[in-house]
Amino acid sequence: GINAEYGKQWYQRRVRGVAMSNNKPKIDGVFRTRSLGIAASGVQDQYSDGKAAKVWNLYIGGRKRTSEYKENIINLLRKYDVQTVLDAACGTGVDSVMLLEAGFTVKSVDASDKMLRYAYKLRWQRHKHNPIYEDWEIGEGDWLDLENCEDSINHPEGGYDAVLCIGNSFAHLPDFAGDNSLHKQAISNFHKMLRPGGILIIDHRNYDHIIDYGALPNSSAKLYYQGDRIHKIKTSVLKVDNVPKMITLDYEIDISGIPFGEDQAMAQKEDGTIIPVSNFRLSYYPHRLTNFIAMLKAEFGESTEHQVLSDFTADPPEDYIASFYVHVIKKQE
Repeated sequence: GINAEYGKQWYQRRVRGVAMSNNKPKIDGVFRTRSLGIAASGVQDQYSDGKAAKVWNLYIGGRKRTSEYKENIINLLRKYDVQTVLDAACGTGVDSVMLLEAGFTVKSVDASDKMLRYAYKLRWQRHKHNPIYEDWEIGEGDWLDLENCEDSINHPEGGYDAVLCIGNSFAHLPDFAGDNSLHKQAISNFHKMLRPGGILIIDHRNYDHIIDYGALPNSSAKLYYQGDRIHKIKTSVLKVDNVPKMITLDYEIDISGIPFGEDQAMAQKEDGTIIPVSNFRLSYYPHRLTNFIAMLKAEFGESTEHQVLSDFTADPPEDYIASFYVHVIKKQE
């Protein structure tokens, strides 16, 4: 339909940083989905103003985050004898670097050129001291057309051992048509990128909890995002005809001691201290767990091996409320 085609055009133009024309449907006409500074016509790359990219390492927690998260993801990959990895939402490249240094062969794509700048910078800074970075391929990648990424990405013949789309990245893809058609197309493309027996690792926040309670679970800072600079995250739930359509998170990151020029505001901590903060806003499609499982199995097959981890835990306590659901699903051989 028209909305599905518009959604596809929007996503592909988002990858290229091109705004949609004013006479097209605009989610922003109902609810502002992004940080100020991005053009008002249509919804572009949510990271295109550079605000989130600029403070991303402060938000995720740098070395602390990597050390606690590394064991989970690497053990999971080794369980399935993974060697080749497509990091389909690489962002600034922090996960790709972690995997490269653990001995995996990694190719990295992202829809945001602002985030990729930091990945390119990482590769340049490290390639002189470690030869693994010489072969690290990075490029802009459209989930709706992964087979035709930039010329800088050469997909392995036969497919990857694993495709990663983690850090709640997949939820950035909208659902303009209301039938999850773009989500299904992207999942189908992930499936095509895998060799027979390969795995897709894909996650999303616990949107069931966010929709039901209007806030992030208390465990929300314990998986990917461990920065001690997080001042506040405000949660908003947009409903249309009482159906949840969008989750928006407004982030305030403490930038004390960091020169940010005019790109800052002031906020008060609980102890009364006034601090400078950087603000950015990101919006997400609220995937219900049961619906997400259904989409995965529709593509990979009802009988395929599939596991849902709660914050990388296979058997959490009965009263545990997950922050993220991590899906591991295997392509049939």
